[in-house]
This record gives sequence, structure tokens and C-alpha cells, in this order.
Amino acid sequence: MAIFSGKKASDFSIDPFTDLLFNGLLTFTFLLLIALLLLNPPAKSGIIDPKAEFMITASWPDNDPNDIDTWVEGPGNKTVWFKHTQDGLMHLDRDDRGLANDMQLIDGREVINPLNQEIVTIRGRPAGEFTVNIHYYRSTNGREVPVTVYLAEVNPKLKVLHYATTTLRREGEEKTAVRFTILPNGKVSEVNTLQRSLVKGGKL
Repeated sequence: MAIFSGKKASDFSIDPFTDLLFNGLLTFTFLLLIALLLLNPPAKSGIIDPKAEFMITASWPDNDPNDIDTWVEGPGNKTVWFKHTQDGLMHLDRDDRGLANDMQLIDGREVINPLNQEIVTIRGRPAGEFTVNIHYYRSTNGREVPVTVYLAEVNPKLKVLHYATTTLRREGEEKTAVRFTILPNGKVSEVNTLQRSLVKGGKL
């Protein structure tokens, strides 16, 4: 028979507040460990360098086989496109060719990446005008393609400057999706869609 030195059994009951506090501490510790693991994730291919001031994405419907190209011209006639992926502070981080090269081998199985998207980053604020054009480089089915262009200022906080969809109707067609100017003080002005050709042989 157990002896409790004269103390009552109720003296050994657990205080509900203490139990709640202990459980809260365990939860906080678990979440802290998860956060520490996420701070240093394993390296992955295709990750965009976050050190950008502006990001431009051009996307068209998933699984669409047609090849759409993005051209961006900045101050001093600096231009990026699929054959010239870096010029000054502009970088073509992702060149998408429709379904071409979208096949990946994963665990011995062929998997198709359905996403059609090109990404251009501007890693600074050079003063001058920027022109963003989309070009229907090659068609495999002869169909028109709706292309959505998204322009965002990402530093110091995300600000959407332009978001619109433009339809390219035939191979070789080129359209200006958006133009904007960075002022000497770093601010953006004069966002518009005035048409201007960048692609030799393009049709505006």
C-alpha cells in the first residue's frame, strides 16, 4: 500500500493551466524546428533569383504546343530574348518552347510539364523606358494563342503594375504587351500599351 506522507491525493492532481502551458510549449518547439528546416531547403533547379526589382511573366494555356517568345528592351537598346538571355540588368530566367523539351524522366517514367511560362527579371532600376513584346515564334497547330503578361514591382513589396491578356492569331505575329518608364528616382511611370516592334520581321 502506497504511503503519501500524510498528503491528500488531490495534492498530486495536475493543474489544467500548467498542462495547457506544457502542450503549448511542445507545439511551439515543433513549429520552430519546422521553420528551421525550411530556412535551408535543398537546392532545386529552375528557382528564380529573388534579387530582382521587377518581374515580367508571359504565360499561355497549359499543354498548348505552340512556342511563344518574350522580348524585353530596356534603356540603351539593351534587349533580352531566347538567343540573348542577359543584357545589362535584364535576365531571361525561363525560356519556354511550348511542349518542346517539356518531357522529363522521373522514376523511370516520362512526365510532361504542362506549364507554359516565360520569366524575365530586372535586377535594378536603370532609368529609361522598357518595352515588353510577345512573339508567336512557331505554331504546331495553326491556332491563335491567348498570352497573359504580368508585370510586377517586387521590391520592397509586391505591386502589380500591369496584368492583361493579348491574343496572338498567327505564327510570326508580334505585339507590345506593355511599356513602362523608370524615372531617375526609381519610381515607375507611363505604363501603356503603345505598339512598337522589337522583332525583325515581326508584325505589329
